[in-house]
Parts: sequence; C-alpha cells; structure tokens
Amino acid sequence: MDGIRVLVVDDSAVVRRLLTDILTADPQIQLIGTAANAAVALAKVEEANPDVVTLDVEMPEVSGLEILAQIRKLRPHLPVIMFSALTQRAAVTTLEALSLGATDYVTKPSGTTREEATEHVRSQLLPKIKALGRRTSIIPAAGNGAERRAMRFAAPEKVDVVAIGASTGGPNALAVLLKEFPKNWGLPMVIVQHMPPVFTKLLAERLSATCPVKVHEAAEGDVLEAGHAYIAPGDSHMTLRREGKAVRVALNHDAPENSCRPAVDVLLRGVASVYGANSLTVILTGMGQDGLRGCEQLHRAGGQILIQDEASSVVWGMPGAVSRAGLADKELPLARLCGEILQRTRPGSGSAASLGGSSLSHVG
Repeated sequence: MDGIRVLVVDDSAVVRRLLTDILTADPQIQLIGTAANAAVALAKVEEANPDVVTLDVEMPEVSGLEILAQIRKLRPHLPVIMFSALTQRAAVTTLEALSLGATDYVTKPSGTTREEATEHVRSQLLPKIKALGRRTSIIPAAGNGAERRAMRFAAPEKVDVVAIGASTGGPNALAVLLKEFPKNWGLPMVIVQHMPPVFTKLLAERLSATCPVKVHEAAEGDVLEAGHAYIAPGDSHMTLRREGKAVRVALNHDAPENSCRPAVDVLLRGVASVYGANSLTVILTGMGQDGLRGCEQLHRAGGQILIQDEASSVVWGMPGAVSRAGLADKELPLARLCGEILQRTRPGSGSAASLGGSSLSHVG
C-alpha cells in the first residue's frame, strides 16, 4: 500500500482510535502504527521509517518534549506534528516543542460531539500531514540558497511599516528573523501568524523576551509605535485604521478567509489602504496561499514584497503562491531576510531597492 506513512503517538486509547479512523479513511495516507508510550514510539520510528509522526504534547512518564528530543536524535528532519489541548499549559508546552524542533501542531477539540471532533481533526490534521509528508527534505547551509528579484522601475521614498504573514513553521521563523533586528529599530511591525487564542499571546511573550523588538499580542485601538511588533490575536482578524497622524489596530470577528482567522489577506488589505506604497511586506513559511490576494493589492499600490525561499521554508505554500504570481520583489533564505529589510527601510534607501529590470530572476 502506497501513501504518506504516519505514526501516531498518544497515550489515550480514545485519541488513538479517533486518529486511526481518520487516517485509514484517507487513501493518500498509510497508518503504519500507533504507540502509547515512548519506548514503543521510538522503536517504531527506527523500524517503520514513518514520513510523519503525530505526537501528544502531554504524555505520561516520558513527556512529549522528551520523546521529541529522542526522535530528533534518530531522525533530525522527520516532520513531527504535536497534538495539543487548547489550554494555557498545553500551549506553553507546544511552543516549547516548536522551539525544540517540532514541525507543526494541531489542537485537540474539547466539549464537542465525536462527529464534531472528527471533523475538526480531519480538517486541521490531514492537510498538514499531506503538505509535510510530500516535501522533500532540503537542508540549506545558513545564508545560502536561491535568491529571486522582481525589480521595479521605481521604489517608494520611504517605508513606514513592515507587515509579516506566516503559518506552518512561522513561530521559529519569526524568532530567527526578529532576533536580528537592532535595538533602535525605528518602524512598527504588524504580524499575522496562524494560531488559536492563548497561543498568540504566549508567542508574543516568548518573542518579546528573546528579541530586541518589543512584541505584543495586538488589542483593539493599539497605536502602532516604532520599535514595536503587534501580533494578531487568535480567532480575530486584524486590520488598521488611520486617526489623524496615528495608525491604530482594529480587530473583528468577520468570517474566516482562506479558512483562517486571523488571515494575512485581511491585514494586508489594511496595510495597503493605510500605507500603500510606503509599506514592506514579508511572507514567511506557511501552508496554503493566505496573503496572495493581499499581496496583489499591495503590489498595485506600489508596496514592496519579500518572500522566504523554498529551501528554508518548512512549507512553501504561502510564499510560493506569491512567487508564482510574480509579486515578489525578492526571494531570500530566512537568514538573509532581516538584512534585506534593514537595507530597504533605511532613510533614503528607495533607490537602493530599485536595481532595474521588471521580471523575476534567480541570483545565486
């Protein structure tokens, strides 16, 4: 039987049965086994050679984090999807798991019927397994990788805001990116990272504790300040509105877009409306194509757009969609994005960002 080979690791027999039913019903997936404890899980990783592992965050005796560390020793690049409860404690552990090398996560449903739980897990887990299981592992050297340029005939005189969109692999990518900014960084940032409530607040706190940029979970009415980054809260779209000289955060609970709330497209429409050409957008690793429509609007408004390259992305869905549409000014490895942002946002850097040409090209 062909298909993406999946190993399920969870101490709960109920959860193992739920995942078994969901995975075995999909013809593109081959369930190669389940494990209720660390010893069985690690043995099956070695023996059965899975393409993807789902791992419960809260395992008995040997924790999910410890199992993850052992899997990373055996298979450094094996995709591991954490299965997490939607609680403060589980969110903290899940973010720690992501920082230790977990690839992504799915939240467990609570207070729902079995049918609702099944649909929730099916809709959240299957696309991630398929995206991660099909990806050929590419391990680029730091600072290397393809670079693409879609240079413009003219660039804006200045940049007043940086907008960032990310999904799968985004928390780690944001940590890498934001650590590189100087303490005197002089612009505001607005960020959409696809995450549920609780997770976004904790992510903002973790980033703020380790990065020179002050990172906050955005709140209704926040005034954008230089040197601060604002992450859209889980389950809320974030957009912007201008009030005199101030630009404020506006949140809403409109319908999800691209199956996401918050959605990158919603934020980028607000950026295009308020800042237009005086904006710089960065699309990081992520599944799907959220951000594509917003980038189209920003491109028409004259804003600059950078994307993370495929080799350094966990999933090249979101940046890849922007690349294929010909909207990216430059495609760079994650390690080089901060330097490019700093170059393009320095006072008087407009001419530096416009190097001639009008079509996307590779630069080694």
